[in-house]
Amino acid sequence: MPSDDARLQRRYDQLVQEHLAPLQRIATGLRVLPTTAQPFAAAQAAWRFYANPRVRLPQLARPLIDTARVAVGDDCHDYALLIHDWSELHYRYHNSKTDRIDLTGSDDPGYELMTALVISDRSGAPIAPVCMQLRNSEGLYSSRSTRRLPSPSPLDGLQPVMRYVHRLQLGKPLVHIIDAQADSVAHFRRWHRQGRLFLVRADAQRVVRHDGRERKLPEVVAELHRSGAFRFSREVLYHGQKARQFVAATTVTLYRPARPRRGGRRAKVPRPLVHGPALHLRLVVSEVRAADGTLLATWLLLTNLPEAVPAERVALWYYWRWRVESYFKLLKGAGLQLEHWQQETAAALAKRLLVASMACAVVWQVARDESPEAAEFRRLLVSLSGRLMRRGKRFTEPALLAGLWSLLSAIWLLDHYTPEELRRIAQYVLPYRVPLERPPEGPV
Repeated sequence: MPSDDARLQRRYDQLVQEHLAPLQRIATGLRVLPTTAQPFAAAQAAWRFYANPRVRLPQLARPLIDTARVAVGDDCHDYALLIHDWSELHYRYHNSKTDRIDLTGSDDPGYELMTALVISDRSGAPIAPVCMQLRNSEGLYSSRSTRRLPSPSPLDGLQPVMRYVHRLQLGKPLVHIIDAQADSVAHFRRWHRQGRLFLVRADAQRVVRHDGRERKLPEVVAELHRSGAFRFSREVLYHGQKARQFVAATTVTLYRPARPRRGGRRAKVPRPLVHGPALHLRLVVSEVRAADGTLLATWLLLTNLPEAVPAERVALWYYWRWRVESYFKLLKGAGLQLEHWQQETAAALAKRLLVASMACAVVWQVARDESPEAAEFRRLLVSLSGRLMRRGKRFTEPALLAGLWSLLSAIWLLDHYTPEELRRIAQYVLPYRVPLERPPEGPV
């Protein structure tokens, strides 16, 4: 976090390191590094940091943006893929959080998190979130603003996020990848007019013009099957099982007036017609089939990417959209236990989220490094984590998180004690296991 206050900078660096540790539901506070400070004092220091008005969300987001800017140049080939997604944070029993909103019902309060996550167009590896927004009952806490913002509908809220990220100049053209909730003709037209490249999963009920006829998308897919347009693309994993992906592509036209949704999915407000020009898009159909040919899943993808980007690559990019789900999993359940944090306001929670996301970015950097030294480092971290890997799995992000914590603790110990002092201290606990002197080298 670039700051003129050296004390705040040191506190930020320490908090990032303290988030490099998996947490448990019953203990979601910070894992304090082995210093002379007591855990309670460390918790107080963290509370003061999150409550400090001089610590602003754009400041905390700057290290993530700098990380993304460097990594995009190294790890992306032609484009930087930007995944937009929303996740509900459930805090049903956190009555001290008085600014919660109703999520799925009146008995399910919490916050709504929106993330714009950059991933590599070469490998799909996550790089860093460059924009995060947390919605509460008062509005929107966003990493792109120092003040609380009004809360628009999710799709209307994408436009300022897209504009903000484009102004960051990450170094490669951006492709915005969004799930089916973004299937909106009005927004497609607006994004296309503004020069945004997008890839969105379409609703099967979408009506388009294809080969001069008005058809629903499943009818277009049937026509692609009749014409033999599908081609084998690659082997993929579907719910952990090996499967095969087949891809076909064609051009469709969106010509009908739009009825953009306002105020969210459950809003009961009039939806007036919005007329606009016909929009020609590529329809990329991705089918995942079992080895015996059984159809497991179908994705109908609409994009304004140029023809120079092959349909197989478009389908692969959308397949990588699940990376944002693994990020939410790392935050929520497999690493940092986000839904059990004790911060009492969305403002403080948003600050801690950005700090924790920097810890995730550190782990991702270790994970995607392809050098031999990085592979050896990952083996060391998995060993330090004490976790067993599934056969064929070399590492997991939670294991790297746990290993980094153990390594940081070991480094601190070596900086403050000699090996002989550590052996002498350990002898009081394990006198029959820890020799005071080093064993002799060579044959005995």
